Amino acid sequence: MNAQNSNSDQIVKSEEEWKLQLTPLQYSVTRLKHTERPFTGTYYLNDEEGIYNCVACNNPLFISDTKYDSGCGWPSFYKPVNKESIKEIEDNTLGMQRIEIVCSKCDAHLGHVFEDGPDSTGLRYCINSASLDFVEEEEGGKKK
Repeated sequence: MNAQNSNSDQIVKSEEEWKLQLTPLQYSVTRLKHTERPFTGTYYLNDEEGIYNCVACNNPLFISDTKYDSGCGWPSFYKPVNKESIKEIEDNTLGMQRIEIVCSKCDAHLGHVFEDGPDSTGLRYCINSASLDFVEEEEGGKKK
């Protein structure tokens, strides 16, 4: 059962519900905070125009215009769709100090943000492909 918090747009599901909805890799990344291997993700080399949504709840996260090749092995963006689409959480695991990025609607783990991005923002949102669902930009009312 998909329960929603009446005070917000927050999506709350049981772990069993997430397991039924997501592939094993998507579940591992978004719910258990694991990371896919670098240079292997579906969207790492994607250069199509469109929007990247949360794979768990379809919340718009990043647009293709902000994607760039950082050379890190994961899709990289220099800014989210808007500040409300993601949440930043201090992450001190693995002996490192980092900022974890999660979806603001379902708390899916997306990746991390680093301060070594392009000059426009100085930020690099390093995101797992497994946490994303890409929707191509429509041209004349039809998907490309």
